[in-house]
Amino acid sequence: MKKVILNAFVIAGLGMAMVGCKDNKGNEAEVAEAKDAATAENAAMEFMVDTTSSVIEWKGEKPTGTHNGIIKIAEGSFMANDSLVESGSFVINMKSIEVHDLEGDEKANLEAHLMGTVEGKEGDFFNVNEFPQAKFEVTGFTEADGQTMMQGNLTLKEETKNISFPVSISKNGETYTITSEEFTIDRTNWNVNYGSKSVFDGLGDKFINDDISLKIDLKAKKA
Repeated sequence: MKKVILNAFVIAGLGMAMVGCKDNKGNEAEVAEAKDAATAENAAMEFMVDTTSSVIEWKGEKPTGTHNGIIKIAEGSFMANDSLVESGSFVINMKSIEVHDLEGDEKANLEAHLMGTVEGKEGDFFNVNEFPQAKFEVTGFTEADGQTMMQGNLTLKEETKNISFPVSISKNGETYTITSEEFTIDRTNWNVNYGSKSVFDGLGDKFINDDISLKIDLKAKKA
C-alpha cells in the first residue's frame, strides 16, 4: 500500500455537537461517499489511543449565540511503520457529550437534548440510546496547500460519509500527539436535521446552523 507521512490520525466527527454555521466555510471538511478502509502491512506497529487524554472539542451556533463542549473517544488504534501511518479506526462515545458554556439545569437540559434522552425528543439530534457510538475509519492521506489532509469514513446514526480535514502530529518518545485544525462538518449529511433551515421551511430566526465546528486532540501510545 502507498505509504504516507504520519501527520495524523484523528477523529472526526463525529459530528458530536450541535452545529456550526453554513456561512462560515473556513476548513470545511470535504464530504464524499464512503471509501475502502486503509490496510496495514505485517511489519506495522500498533498504537493505542489514550482515551483519558484524548478529546474532541465542538462548537455550535444559532442566531442567539453559540454553545461549546467536548466529546470523548471510547477506544481506538492505528498501525504505523516507522514514521508512516497505514491504517486505523476509533470509536466515539456518543453518551459522553458535554456542554461547557452553561451550568446547572441549563447545562443538563442541553446535554439531554443533544443526546436524545428527553422523552419525545429522542431523534432531534443524536439519539444515543439507539446509536450509542459513532465510528471513524482511516481511508488515506493527501497533501493540499502544504497541509496533510486525512480522509476517513465517519459513521454516525448508521449513515457513513467520507470526510477530509487538515491534521498534524508530534512525537515524544513512544507517544504521538495528533491534532486537527478547527474544521466543520454539515450535520445534515448524517440526518441530524433538527432546526435546520436547509431542511425545514418557516423557522424564521428559530434555526440552528448546519455546520459543526470540531477540533481534535488525540494522544496514542505504542501498544
